[in-house]
Formats: sequence, structure tokens, C-alpha cells
Amino acid sequence: MRYVSTRGAAPPCRFEDVLLAGLAPDGGLYVPESWPRLGAQEIRAFASLSYAEIAHRVIAPFVAPSPGAEALAALLADSYGGFDHAAVAPLIQLDRNDWLLELFHGPTLAFKDYALQALGRLLDDALRRRGDRATIVVATSGDTGSAAIEACRGREAIDIFVLHPEGRVSETQRRQMTTVDASNVHNIALRGSFDDCQDLVKALFADAAFREETRLGGVNSINWARIVAQTVYYVAAAAALGAPDRPVAFAVPTGNFGNIYAGYVAMRIGVPIAQLILATNRNDILARFLDSREMAIEAVVPTISPSMDIQIASNFERLLFDLLDRSGDAVRARMEAFRASGRMAVAEIEGAALDTVFAAGRRSDAETMDVIAETFARSAVTLDPHTAIGLDVGRALRRDPALPLVALATAHPAKFPDAVSAAIGRPPAVPHRLAGLAGRAERCDVLDRDAAALKSHIRARLRGDGAG
Repeated sequence: MRYVSTRGAAPPCRFEDVLLAGLAPDGGLYVPESWPRLGAQEIRAFASLSYAEIAHRVIAPFVAPSPGAEALAALLADSYGGFDHAAVAPLIQLDRNDWLLELFHGPTLAFKDYALQALGRLLDDALRRRGDRATIVVATSGDTGSAAIEACRGREAIDIFVLHPEGRVSETQRRQMTTVDASNVHNIALRGSFDDCQDLVKALFADAAFREETRLGGVNSINWARIVAQTVYYVAAAAALGAPDRPVAFAVPTGNFGNIYAGYVAMRIGVPIAQLILATNRNDILARFLDSREMAIEAVVPTISPSMDIQIASNFERLLFDLLDRSGDAVRARMEAFRASGRMAVAEIEGAALDTVFAAGRRSDAETMDVIAETFARSAVTLDPHTAIGLDVGRALRRDPALPLVALATAHPAKFPDAVSAAIGRPPAVPHRLAGLAGRAERCDVLDRDAAALKSHIRARLRGDGAG
């Protein structure tokens, strides 16, 4: 398997190089040169396999030739062996054709664990074989940071720096990051929005000298390994509900387009996904794009679903690459114009290329609270705000009511206790992984939006020979 950049100016490379690099040197995102395919009989067989076994079958074609098949199987079994549910990603039935896919049974209680537990081990394995080390820099709108820290904490060959927007993540999300006591973990609260955090990370990657000096790597969803690992739960859920003989619709709360793009990948490799329903809050740049074919940046508005408080959806570039017939030149021109003007029109793209698969809707905070309250009253199921938006938008936009609708439950409700308590009149149950979190000491530095200051901060804290 070889990978190419969405901007067309980077040489093709193998998975391990993509894993360690994150972002392509031309500023683009890596995608497979061609798509592997799952056969119908293979998908049918997934219904009787464990989650780790399905992960191995799905991921193996994307990572060949290393690690080898046995090593990859062992790595994935270890990745999911510590999850709190035997099924790892269980399906919970709400109504006759409405399902929740619970993606909060990992160590940090959010869907990011499903990719990052595997990615951390893949990184460790690659660095060990190369005798190398890496500096990981992560921008987070809430859940990626703690999941990345949990995947990388204590690993001798990795130093990790996590940027979150100061005051714009929930207290539980912040404490899951800042209370980790590990010498290779560094938390930074940035005075700004998530998009500012993401822009700084991209600026670091764009500095070739700094990138080489610090052996910079990324585990945000710009890293292809994140996408392919997230693809697994779409495949597993569809197989459990009758694929390939029964198509499925998925409803996905998303801000950075990475999670729903993983569903698109599942579709490209052969899973019969009839519809991908994108759900967002007031920061609705993706929904507006699907409505108008124009992407236009607006100010980020804080909401009770902070992980979607995003206006620049990095992973959309991967879909754009396919929509523009895999022309790196066309993607590069569009993305450069978008960064310069804050607007991008793609009216000439055939409507069917998007409309056949994707639909999108948005919900306000008040509507989100109503969904949480109504779901709890009707089914005694407690939703976090992101999941509530996904479920409600999915129900409204599903084209065929006979299709199973799978709404991705992306976080445990206990991560957003204030919003959930206000909606249902009682605090959500606190899982054991959050017990005692409030009493632990926090470690975090506060920085301004300044790339030079961030570089100095990183250089001063690298361990060993990590700075050259």
C-alpha cells in the first residue's frame, strides 16, 4: 500500500512513513493511492469475530508490509484488551430501527480512544524498530487530547505536547489531560479557539527545520492511522446489523470531518453504507457547505458541545481530493484560496457526488438539551450533548425509515455533567475512570497564539536527544 498527498507535490510513501510524518511535506494530507476492497463473504464473517479481529482484517491492507500480520494482530488485541465492555463498541437498540453505537468504553471515555490506543502502539513499534524518537504535537477541542495522552504517556521514545483552547473545553475534559503525571506529557492552554490551536500545529509542521530538529509527528485526525482505525467501528456495526446484505445509515456528530470521513472510507472499501448524516452545532460550516456548495469561515461560537466548536474542518480536504478527481493541483489551489479568503466555492462539483451519500443538519444548545431530556424520559438512556445532536439530526434526515440508523455515541455523558444535569435534572453516573479526578493536581502552561513562543516552549521541555 502506497500513500499520496492530497496536494500532489509529495512523493508517494508507505504507511510507516505516513504514520510518523502525519502531515505531508507539501502541506497536504495522506490518502491511499488506491482503495482495498472487502468481499461480501468477508464482511458477513465479521459478525462472528471480536472487535480486535475485525480491526486486524480491516487495517492490515492499509499498513502492509510492516508490522507483520502476527505483530499487528497482537498489537490490536492489546489495544482493545483494556476496554470496559466485552464488545468494545456495543450497539444499543433505542427503537425498532434506531441504534446507538457506544464509543466511550475506552480509557478516556470517548471515541478517540478507538483510534489512539492503536496509533500509540503503532508509533511505539515503529520508533523501536528504527531506534528513533518522536515529538508529538496535538491540537484538541476536548477529547483528542486526553486520548492521545493516554496512548502516549510513559512511552520512552515519545514526548507529547497537547494544545487546548483555554476555557473552551469542559472541566472534565481539561482535568483528564492536565492531571496526568508523566514526564513526557505537556499540556498547553492556548488563549484562543480550537482553530487557533490547529493553525499553530500546522505552522509547526510547515517549518521544515523545526520539524526535522524535533522529529515532529502528529496524532490528530490529519494522521491517516487515526482514520483507518476509526473505520473499524463502522465496519463492525454494519456487519452486526446484516451487512453486506442490509445497508445501514450512520449519524455522526462531527466538527473536524475526521469521524464521518472514516465512514466514507468504510463505504469505499465495500461496506454498504446508504447514508452518512453529518450533525453539527451552531458552528455549522460543514452543514452550510452541503447546503450551498460554499465553505465560508465564521467566528467560533462556544456551545455545550465543545468538541464541535470548529470552523476549519481539516479532514474535508481528503474528501475534496476525491471530489476533484484526485487532482492535487486542484486541491492545492482551492485550499490556498480558502486560507487566504476564508471562502471556497465548489459549485461545479456534481451534486450527486455529495448528495447521494451525505446529508447534514444542525441543532442549537436549547434543541440539544431537549433531545437529552426526551431521550432520558422515553428510554432511560443518558446522552452527552454531541451524541444527542447526532441522534436527532439522524432521525430527521434518514431518507428510508426501513434502514437501520446507527447514531455514534461519541462520549460518555459524565464528561459533560453540567449540560446533562441541566437537561435531566440529575447528574450522570460517574464511571470508575473519572473517580477522584477533581481532587488531582493539574499541570498546564498558558500560552498566547504565537508560533515562535510555542517552538521555544517545546524545545525547552524535550527529553533526551529529542531536540536533535
